[in-house]
Order: sequence, then structure tokens, then C-alpha cells
Amino acid sequence: MTAATIEVPVVRRPGPGATVGQVLTMAWRQMVRIKHNPFELVDLSLSPIMFLLLFVYVFGGQMAGSTSDYLQYVLGGLIAQNAIFLTMYTGTGINADLRKGVYDRFRSLPIARSAPLAGKIFADMFKQVWSIVVMLGLGLLMGFELRSVAGALLATLTLVVFALAISWISVLMGVVADSEEKVQIYAFVIIMPLTFTSSAFVDINTMPGFMQAWAKVNPVTHLADTMRGLLSFGPVTEPLMWTFVWAAAIFAVTAPLAMRAYRRKMV
Repeated sequence: MTAATIEVPVVRRPGPGATVGQVLTMAWRQMVRIKHNPFELVDLSLSPIMFLLLFVYVFGGQMAGSTSDYLQYVLGGLIAQNAIFLTMYTGTGINADLRKGVYDRFRSLPIARSAPLAGKIFADMFKQVWSIVVMLGLGLLMGFELRSVAGALLATLTLVVFALAISWISVLMGVVADSEEKVQIYAFVIIMPLTFTSSAFVDINTMPGFMQAWAKVNPVTHLADTMRGLLSFGPVTEPLMWTFVWAAAIFAVTAPLAMRAYRRKMV
């Protein structure tokens, strides 16, 4: 008597083209949420508007002698700070989906394992662009003198690239943390010192010597100086180069760690 042979279908890994399509599909899934919940865009708009108004009209006179001069200085730094804070939503969203079992359902589909994570990150880049447009538009209404439209476009592209890299830190925290609250705590512990010990809000030459040494190598300093140079005034080439160097280094370290943690989570 011959035993019946059961054929197990071989699941092939999707190729690069198929993976890109799956990432875009997952990104669109995230974008559809905004359509059904447009208040999310309102939430993304209020925070940058409040920060810009408060920093310029409350601290502007003290920091630069006039609100108009401080606006020229601080807008680039606030845009950089806001972009980094927004990456926190990537981690909290992934953490929530993991706990609800959303990614368990994705695992049963013949798609690349990285597609849900990458799709979430790419969708969140739309939020980054939206916030840049809101802050820059408000800045122009307040009297900000834009260097050039080309500079604004390059600043947006640079910020999106840097935010993509930083988002993988948020992804890592979202995967390893056991609650959204802990993701937020971990993110604040990292983001707050980085942004407030940089050139985002003040000239680093006014800091104590030991803090100047750190501020000069702080990645947020390079990003803020790049935004300031492209949008308003100041050098561009050196801070832009260091911004991309930091983005590449952060991505090279955190993306593999995040994917490893995600695979272990899915076992």
C-alpha cells in the first residue's frame, strides 16, 4: 500500500519589483486612514503652528532682539525639530498594529516581510511634507524671507531623506516596546536632548564650551543648519553633506536591527 504524497506549495520570495509594489500598497493602506479620519491632518498642523507662534512671539525679542530676526533664524530649526518628533508616530503606529494582531495577518500573505514596515514609513513621509508646507506657509505669512523656491524644494527633499533614516529608530522602538506609552517615553528621552542641545533654537557659540563640542557634532545641528541655509541664510554645502552622512549612518545601523527585531517578533 503506497502512502499518499502531499505536495507542499513552495512560497517564493517576491522579487525587487514585486516588493516595491507591495510597499506602495501598504503605504496607500496607511494613506486611506487619513481619508476616513481627516482630523489627523488637523492634529499634524496644530502642533507646528503652536510651536512657531510661541517661539517667535514669546522668545523672539529676548533671543534675537526682534521677532522678525528670530523668525529668520528659528524657522529652519523648528522645521527640523518637528520632523524628528513626527517620526515618533511611526513607532507608536507600528506598536499598536503589532499588539492588535494586524501584522500577524500580514504574515499569512505572500508578501515581503519588510513591506508593512516600509509602507508605514513611506506613508508617514506624506505627513512630513504636509507639516513642512504648513510651517513654511505660516512663516511666509509672518514675514519670513524665503531664499528661493529651489532652496525650499531641496530642503523638503533633504528633510524627507533624514526623516526616513530616523524613522527606523522609531520602528525599532515600536517593535521592542510593549506599549505605545513606552514608545513615546523612549522617543522623548532621545529626541529632547538632541533637539535642545543643537543649533535649532540658539547659536551654539552661546553655549558652555563642553556643550559646544557636542552641539557641533549633533546630527540635529547639521540638519537645522541645512534647513536654515537652504531656506534663508548661512552655509549649505558642509551641513548638507554631514546631514546625508548622518542619515546614511543611522539607516545602516538601525534598519537591520529593526528588521531583526521584527522577524523575531513574528516567529
